[in-house]
Amino acid sequence: MFLIYKWRRKSLKSSITRRKLKKELVTLLKKNKQDSINELDLDEQQILEKIIQQTTACNLNNVTRTNAYLAFYLKYPQVHWALLAHFVSRNAGWNMTDLKGDLLSKILSEAEQNAFFQFMERANWLIFQDAYPQLLLYEESVRQSKPLFHLLSHLGVSSFMQAVWSIFWKKKQSQILTHALIINEQNYIEKRVVQNPIFKEEVTSTLEFKLQDVFAFNYILFPYQTHGISQLKGLVVHLFTKLNQRIELGFKLYTLLYENPSQLRSFVKWANQHPHTGSRSDYWRNVYCVVQEGIPTKTYKPRIADGHLKSGEKKLFSPVLVHVWKDTSHKKPGVEDWFKNEGIVKMLFKEMNVKDHNVKLAYMKSLERLELAVAAKSLLS
Repeated sequence: MFLIYKWRRKSLKSSITRRKLKKELVTLLKKNKQDSINELDLDEQQILEKIIQQTTACNLNNVTRTNAYLAFYLKYPQVHWALLAHFVSRNAGWNMTDLKGDLLSKILSEAEQNAFFQFMERANWLIFQDAYPQLLLYEESVRQSKPLFHLLSHLGVSSFMQAVWSIFWKKKQSQILTHALIINEQNYIEKRVVQNPIFKEEVTSTLEFKLQDVFAFNYILFPYQTHGISQLKGLVVHLFTKLNQRIELGFKLYTLLYENPSQLRSFVKWANQHPHTGSRSDYWRNVYCVVQEGIPTKTYKPRIADGHLKSGEKKLFSPVLVHVWKDTSHKKPGVEDWFKNEGIVKMLFKEMNVKDHNVKLAYMKSLERLELAVAAKSLLS
């Protein structure tokens, strides 16, 4: 009986805390909308110039972005989103190199490969150029021991994030900040990438993009090791074009990454010990390699069976990203605050349940299905 009472009291306290935070956030959001952007003093100008320079230097390609996220997390582990961003960005890099690897390169034309790459690269670049300045401004706030989040508006960051960073500075609520950054990043790319008419025509509406969903091939994977053996946790991406589903996927990935402290340490250890190259050999060297083994043949013969590479078969080619994709010059996005509705604040407190399953086996089964599609196409061409 005492335990039930204690649980109810804790639950009630948590409910009161949430209501207070929601009220405080809504008040800040209303204030931010009404405030005009103030002129900058010399010190503030220099802070922003430095942040812009650092962001530009780290936003060259998927590899530089991914490394920057991890470096920041290692300095400020209280900012959970940085580690999540690191792993999701790793997966973006693997998807990019898949386009030039053994399988997708045989299904997609070169024009389609380029379109898919530009789609992923643009989203990866946009998220970084919006989020990384926020991280650097937090770093500068820590250095000066005072919040500087009023400067976010000068960086084109949503008023939503200015309010959340202010709350985080006082309350240190890592989950709320992480959820906010997930909501922010997905809303930020919604019009700029996902609903962009060019990308909709060339990528998201194509049969090949839908086939990725059918094959359940588009996994987001969190690698780690146990006793020197590669292991994987993760989730499959479905309905990428649906904003709310992408946000909920982000919440689930965050839960998966942080729900077990021991597991979290394994993820971080793996990330530290395996520099990101974009090749899937980073996490699975007994299945993938960075060089083409043997001479490619016109007819493709499947090499995966029962969740394993067949004995004596060549490994799947998964190249290093910078060897197959050049750095891309990006057009700066227009400045438009996506935040319009205060009702989105309630999403910050949404809890997600994640069903743990053998993602490694499921992923290998997806590879088998994709190999069969490649083999079938090679026979018809």
